[in-house]
Parts: sequence; C-alpha cells; structure tokens
Amino acid sequence: MNFAFSEEQVELRKVAADFLTNKSAEADVRALMETDEGYDPAVWSQMAEQLGLQGLAIPEEYGGSGYSYVELCVIFEEMGRRLLCAPFFSTVALAANALLHSGDDDAKARYLPGIASGETIATVAFTEENGRWDESGIEMEAAASDQGHTLTGTKSYVIDGHIASLILVAARTPEGVSLFAVDGDASGLGRTPLSTMDQTRKQAKLDFDNTPATLIGAAGSGWDTLRTMLQLAVVALASEQMGGAQECLDSAVQYAKDRVQFGRPIGSFQAIKHKLADMLLEVESGKSAAYYSSWCAAEMNDELTSVSSLAKSYCSEAYFHTTAENIQIHGGIGFTWEHPAHLYFKRAKSSELLFGDPTYHRELLAQAIGI
Repeated sequence: MNFAFSEEQVELRKVAADFLTNKSAEADVRALMETDEGYDPAVWSQMAEQLGLQGLAIPEEYGGSGYSYVELCVIFEEMGRRLLCAPFFSTVALAANALLHSGDDDAKARYLPGIASGETIATVAFTEENGRWDESGIEMEAAASDQGHTLTGTKSYVIDGHIASLILVAARTPEGVSLFAVDGDASGLGRTPLSTMDQTRKQAKLDFDNTPATLIGAAGSGWDTLRTMLQLAVVALASEQMGGAQECLDSAVQYAKDRVQFGRPIGSFQAIKHKLADMLLEVESGKSAAYYSSWCAAEMNDELTSVSSLAKSYCSEAYFHTTAENIQIHGGIGFTWEHPAHLYFKRAKSSELLFGDPTYHRELLAQAIGI
C-alpha cells in the first residue's frame, strides 16, 4: 500500500512539534529528570486543555476526540524527538488502551473521561520481579472479598507507578488472568521509585497488601485485554523510537557539516559518509515499519499481531544503533554528560528492553506467521 499522511495529520504533527519544542527542550528534560515526579503538571494540563492530546484517540462518547491510532502515533513520534518527560505513554498507550479493549462499558465510562481531560494519570502494573512480559509471568493472585477483590504481592518496572492516580493491575483469579483497577490512594498500596538507566521515563515498584481492587471486564479475560494492549503499546513505542532516531540522525548530519578536521568538514570523509548512510537507511526503514504498524493498529486488522512485533524488533535495534553512531560521529564531546546524545542512548536502550527485547519479538513474529 502507498502510505502518505493527510494534510490534517501533517498539521497535527506541526502543532505538536512546535508545542514540544517549546515545552520539552533539553534544559526542561534535564530538570525534570532530577525531580521525584518526573513531569511538569502545568505542561501536562496544557497538553490536555490546549491540544487535547490525552484524549486524541479516545472516542467522543468518553470525552475524547475520536481520532485513529495513526494520529496518536504521529504524536508519539514527535514526543520521541523531544524526549518528553510526562506520564503520557503510561496513561494513553497502556491504561487507555487496556480500558478501551476490556469490553467493560462501565469501566470505560468511569475512567476514560478523566484520562481524556488530563485529570487522571494512569498506568498498568503488569510485570513482576521475574521481568517477563508473557501470560506465564503474571503470578500475583487476587482474593475475593465482601467488597470485590483484594490484591497482595509486588509489581515491578511499573511506568509512572509512583504518581498514577489509577493503576490497572494484572492478577490471577480462579478463572485465569484478570484485570483490576486500583485507586492511587488505596489502602495497603506502597510505591517505591526505581533507580533506572533512563530517568526520562520513571518506573516504580508497587507493593500491594490486601489492597482493595475493582474487577475490569470479565474474570479470566484479562490476558486477552493485556495482549491487545501490549501490541498497541509496542506500535506506539516504535513511533516514539523512530522520532528519537530521526533526531539523532539530524544531530549527526549537522555535526558532520560543522566539525572541521584537517581543513575540511568531517562529513566529507568516507567513513563518516558510510555511518550517516547506514543511519539514514535504518531510520527510513524503521519509519516504514512504524507507520504501517500504526495503520494496522488503527484498523485493528489481522496483521497487527505480526506487524507490531516486527516493528518493535526492528525499530528497537535501529534506534539503539542510531544513538550509538551519533555518539561516535560526535567523538569526544558525544561521550560527555553535557551533550544530549547520551540521553537518547539511554532512552534507546531502555526502550529496546521495554515490553520484550528484539529476540523475544522475533519469536512472537515467527509464531504469528507460522514458522
């Protein structure tokens, strides 16, 4: 198929890019990395009130704008370029998608309007200390109570788990894996921020001790919901990765033009030309995979299972390689903490492992296509 963005999508990209350039400059990113919360509440509110980003792909009946996943991935790409420090991915790519595909109309009506308005910061507590992203990795059990259910156990690597006011938790019931909603101020909930490589995307460990929880969807249907959520999440992540990769390519090209050695720009040397050519090939190929996967996500067609893993595996490696080559081209300055190259390198490495590494997704791809 021929894929081209519409005029409206191009304009959306421009508006988002202008906003993020002003609100997520390098100085802003560095400052927010050092805070406990990891985001600016004023910018978060502006994203919702001025641009409606949190509700972009949420249906109008739940307070959103009703756009498709393609438009949402345009936004993720621009956020990847600017390394936005905000709970957008956890709230929109994880929690909102889980709710939208839970089959629970009451839960959607209860929680999605708050997400769309920016009032609710949400996340999904999926992984445990085993670090697995498959169904077998979910070991926490939910106990029935007079009020519904209670949860006891630990969830690790929860994106924005330290600040979320709504936490969707995967736990086992007699029927199988189920999904539960937990209020951020619920009794028995403990939160511990984690020290991670990439502090532009905060993670936390969550401890549950007889914490009251509300069942989302039917008991035992949680894995179907989570599997769809994970496929949509890696599609969004692929777009974010390619935004970051494009920024690294642009930075490397500009430096190759400006840096002079032996009386000539280093970009005129064959070794640098080869690096830049390889980076360009990876970025453009990765964008093709990301864009096509976003269309499959918008259509929710049969290709989503295979294409999402294809995009995750390729874009993860392309982003990481691009950030590493950007550092090499910049030479000594690229290795310093003062240069932004290392910020993208750390984001690329953490994103490579998030939701499963490339090897894991190539295995999922092989299973999906029957080899």
